[in-house]
Amino acid sequence: MGALSSRMLWLRGGHAPEQPGAGGEEEEEVAAMAVVDEVEEDSEEGGSSPSQGGVKRKADSGEPHEQEPHRKHTKDSSGSVYEALFLRGEGSDVQIRALGEVWNLHRVYLCQSGYFASMFSGAWREATMNTIELQMPDENIDREALHEALGSLYEDSVLIQPSRVVPILATASMLQLDELIQQCGEIMEETISVHTVCSYYYSAGSYGLPNIRTMCFQWLLDNLMTHHSEELMREINLDIMEELIVSSELLVLEVEMDVYTMLKKWMYLQLQPTWRGPHRALLSDANLWFARCKRELDGTPFLETPQGRAFVPVFQHLRLAYIVCDLPSARIIDQDALIPATWLTPVYKEQWLALLQAEQTRELGPIAVHVSNFQGNTMRCGHQVHREEPCSWRWAGFNFGWDLVVCYASRRVTFRRSALNNSHGLGVSLLWQRKIAFRLCLVSLDRAGRTVFRKDTEYQVLSLGKDEELEVANLGNQDVVFPIYVACNFLYLPREGSSQE
Repeated sequence: MGALSSRMLWLRGGHAPEQPGAGGEEEEEVAAMAVVDEVEEDSEEGGSSPSQGGVKRKADSGEPHEQEPHRKHTKDSSGSVYEALFLRGEGSDVQIRALGEVWNLHRVYLCQSGYFASMFSGAWREATMNTIELQMPDENIDREALHEALGSLYEDSVLIQPSRVVPILATASMLQLDELIQQCGEIMEETISVHTVCSYYYSAGSYGLPNIRTMCFQWLLDNLMTHHSEELMREINLDIMEELIVSSELLVLEVEMDVYTMLKKWMYLQLQPTWRGPHRALLSDANLWFARCKRELDGTPFLETPQGRAFVPVFQHLRLAYIVCDLPSARIIDQDALIPATWLTPVYKEQWLALLQAEQTRELGPIAVHVSNFQGNTMRCGHQVHREEPCSWRWAGFNFGWDLVVCYASRRVTFRRSALNNSHGLGVSLLWQRKIAFRLCLVSLDRAGRTVFRKDTEYQVLSLGKDEELEVANLGNQDVVFPIYVACNFLYLPREGSSQE
């Protein structure tokens, strides 16, 4: 900002620094200086600056995610430069034409943009032209965003609504306005929500903001299964959904079958984007639509049809082994006929052999776990603790009826083995000792879905004796906001040769 500050002092009557690409015309510099001096004199005589009279800046309104606009402090604070030179174009030495609009501007100000600095200082033909036609290579750039970006070169603050941040970011990226890009990133970081997360995610990838992209992806991992938003599911494309489904950090409520149910609704909304109705009707309408497809296609699995093939990469990442081990879930999978039998047959075989291994070899559980195997092979479970009071639960479909109870009490999470009243337990539950590999995550989200509390455990192997209870997480005196989501990844029966050595 040193060069910018020097330039502003010079425009007020100091010595003129050399401006690369400014055309080298002393008359232009003198004209710009004279315009600023004249405006400042008018302001002093009138007792107020023109900015106080207020040229109202256009802003969107009424969106649920809108917040107070943010300002970028850089230029002259009197407002005289902006109104006289930018809005009125006094002393202009170059005309910019784009998107059906004309701006009468000044090279000395435009050269704050890397885009224009290169244009005016190089061998480009525009370096000597008085009128420059700009072509917009990016469909995200509109007239209003270009106006805001060009105006930022003349004023000390820019008002940006969250709903306008993507067009302005696109424009700032084209014009190489680093400060404006940084401000857009700050606004995006503060306003990630169900209404903005997808557009921010796509834009952050296009315009070089990897930290924003990472934050948006984490928001989706935390909220995809907990936020019941049809609009959000419409906006999530196949590539993002595939990344989400493959991740072991996806916050699942309650078990893996719920991931399948969510994907079924998501696929229906992708195929029927005009669907509108109450949230409770979405699943039933999706089931009816897929059932009709099944009848019309003579039972051909939907993912093998021309419409369904595009979704294969996403559904291939379903952890079917943890779905078919629950009888009601297995029946739904069979009835829906979305998934080809060629996918399911080896899964059933693998689960049957795993059960035989546990029953006949009396395996205690995993001994050594590689993190890479753990991340891709675990069962993802979740539960919502609504308030600060004791509660306990089991996750339905927990493989082979292993007698694990999860308890929350006194800000502690414990695992407890208890075979009492276990209606679906098998002989494996009666082993004196069992081992389990797990990772636990406790998360609190605010109303916008942003994380206000997070506590993760490391991947670890836990040994549990019969009726033994062990603490796996302690919140102590930490500032916790309810409800809390308790998410866990389990690996309790090793796949042959994959996790033991």
